[in-house]
Amino acid sequence: MKKKQKWKRNLMIMTAITGLGFSVLSPSLSMPTNADETDLPLPKEESVSIVQLVVPNDKAKDKLLELGIDLTHRIEENNGQLEVDAVVTPSEIEMLKNYGINVKETLITENEWNARVAERQSAVQLQASLAATEDTLKVLRANHFTNQSDTFLYLEVKSSAGATASTALKATWTENGVEKSATLSRLVDYGEYLYHYLMLPVTAIPESVKIESNLGGAASSAVTEWLGKEPKKPKTNYVTDFVDHYMAPNELYDRAEKLAKEFPKLVEIIKMPNKSNGYRRLAQATIGSTTNTSVVVSSKAWGHEGGNDVSVEFMNPGTPNSPLKLTVDGKKISVDLATNAAGNPTSTAKQVVDVINANVSQLVTATTYRGNSGAGVVSPVTAKLTDNLKAPADVSRDPFTVKAIRIGKNRDGSKPGVLGYAQEHAREWVTPLVTIETAERLLRNYDHDSETKKLVDNLDIFLVPSVNPDGANYSFYDFNNQRRNMTNHCGPTESDPAYRNSWGVDLNRNHTVGSAFDGYIGASTTNCRSDTYAGPSENSEPEARNLVWLADKNPNIKFAMNIHSYGGYFMWSPGAYNANRVTLPRPSAGEESFYWAASDIMLNDIQDHRGTVILPSRTGPIPDVLYSAAGNSADYLWYEKGIYAWNFEVGADLWNKDTKRWQAVGFQPSFAEGHEEAMEFSNGLIGLIKIAYNYAKDHQKPSSKATPGNGKYTGPVEVKIETSEPATVYYTLDGSRPTFQSAKINLSGTREFAETIKINKTATINYFAVDAAGNIEKNYNPLGNGENYNSDTITIK
Repeated sequence: MKKKQKWKRNLMIMTAITGLGFSVLSPSLSMPTNADETDLPLPKEESVSIVQLVVPNDKAKDKLLELGIDLTHRIEENNGQLEVDAVVTPSEIEMLKNYGINVKETLITENEWNARVAERQSAVQLQASLAATEDTLKVLRANHFTNQSDTFLYLEVKSSAGATASTALKATWTENGVEKSATLSRLVDYGEYLYHYLMLPVTAIPESVKIESNLGGAASSAVTEWLGKEPKKPKTNYVTDFVDHYMAPNELYDRAEKLAKEFPKLVEIIKMPNKSNGYRRLAQATIGSTTNTSVVVSSKAWGHEGGNDVSVEFMNPGTPNSPLKLTVDGKKISVDLATNAAGNPTSTAKQVVDVINANVSQLVTATTYRGNSGAGVVSPVTAKLTDNLKAPADVSRDPFTVKAIRIGKNRDGSKPGVLGYAQEHAREWVTPLVTIETAERLLRNYDHDSETKKLVDNLDIFLVPSVNPDGANYSFYDFNNQRRNMTNHCGPTESDPAYRNSWGVDLNRNHTVGSAFDGYIGASTTNCRSDTYAGPSENSEPEARNLVWLADKNPNIKFAMNIHSYGGYFMWSPGAYNANRVTLPRPSAGEESFYWAASDIMLNDIQDHRGTVILPSRTGPIPDVLYSAAGNSADYLWYEKGIYAWNFEVGADLWNKDTKRWQAVGFQPSFAEGHEEAMEFSNGLIGLIKIAYNYAKDHQKPSSKATPGNGKYTGPVEVKIETSEPATVYYTLDGSRPTFQSAKINLSGTREFAETIKINKTATINYFAVDAAGNIEKNYNPLGNGENYNSDTITIK
């Protein structure tokens, strides 16, 4: 392997270890957990930004590995140098300069994040004001016309709440005595809402049409002939574009409930049994100004349940030779510090900690600063405990019930299931929009689009908009780069409030297959502040257990898509390898072929929206195109449940024709870009649903053929078995019947084609093929006694 290839691979391994996201206090710059007695100033919180680093050489790369800088998914090589996107503080930037690692470009700052939040909040307020009352509908046009090929119904209807994309209008009319209905498309030009419209062919001209809004408005109109006008160019009848801002969890699930209410025959809401820990924290304060004089106080109650009402005061009693004393008045804790003969305080941080824990343990707990011995003398000071949470009061602090939107005409498990789930990582704001947009398209096109009706009638579709609602709320309201959930598994020495942005478990590292607990790379089991912290044990987190529960309860699920961002990747299992880079078992050659064939369909659908191309180098098994991700959920679904499971990384790099460079879009692009990503990857998710439909209707048996086949040969022969479609081939060489326990045709190597069978001496190859839908060649029953398998004898002279 070339030197620069090793360099890039090692950096990818390091990326998997450091993960995505960052703490406000960088691990490389923060105080050590066991601080010494040096009386140092407390580290200050720093602003954070996502930047593009230029790593010039091996020495700098090695230092980056040592420092554990927080990296995103994106790594590029240009002219022998690596360009790596990283989440850093100003102190980290200055430190990296010492090793020749410099910032090439700043991608997003905290100010830009605040602008994103303000943009979103403005959209939320607009939507709330428009949806507060029943909307008014105005029918602008209700016409019919006949051109040289067909007769059309054309409608233009304006809603008083049309400025928000969640406002949906439905038209109903009678055609040849049969009631018909269809959803109208919303037309926006340069940011201005114009109207909703519909144009589709009809078999008979309706006399009238009724329009109804999902907000309660209604209007009717006679249908009149459109005369003397040239007809507009017909547009597709397929309705899209139902999201107009980034949506927090309560909005996502409110939308889901409304869809279930509006479409009760097609939708139900599944409540997951494992509630999240909740968007909540203990109220805390670090009282003091230096490491060995500070006391960390944490409430016993959650902040919103009384912890935020606790205050602590360290006082000089004003008299000489006073003893250390504590009094409590409700939730006000007063500590009279001990004094010497001169009346100066003498109580150390450790002594104050001990007196608090001995007297008010029912109210608070106290520790010295990050394991410090606390030998410094405490100064008089007053502090109010706070949970530091900034979300408005309407964002619940209670444990959250995660839900799945289940869509289908028959939701009894009799139809093949498709699962799409998003936002395992909180900071990936675009990903939930893909699921909501997809749900809206399936439901609002059902009445008038035959393709959509076919999918909904013949499949069981599960969509989970936000796997990680607590972390998502924290990302929206507190710390935009939050990756994990909010559960703090750190001990007392790592639980002061300055570490609050570094707590939580990476839900996509908490599963049981290929986990870090089993020696696979790409997660931490020891560092509770790592952004790829796998948790205290496998499946420790309720959010991860919900996914397991959903797969267990619905064995009809055959396909799944885990939606992430950013980078523009399209991936599948295996997702992890060990320290020797031995991956989890590779799919058979037939299974791999199915992954590629299905991916081709989805990638073409993604490209249809605006031409986005997921690069070949970013398409394939996870470790082949990105890095090892120990304990990821897609591996669990594939290896434990036999579900064909893919991973989207939405947000492909954008090509700048002027600079001739790819530009990263980030986790939270402007909504204009985020909207486009949601639209194109909703195309891709519906592409997966179409694949599931084809799977459900596939009764065609595969065929297979050995080349060369029967015959006499003068030396060793490489036999290749080809199939008529993606299918797994089972074979034997000892003359026995092939079964599902027999050897499979596997890949010949990473990102290579199917292996051949090398025959060195005379042998008979008995074999059969099975496709992804379970169809077996020639109706052969591997569990029975039949012999209608393929058989070729290779005779070596």
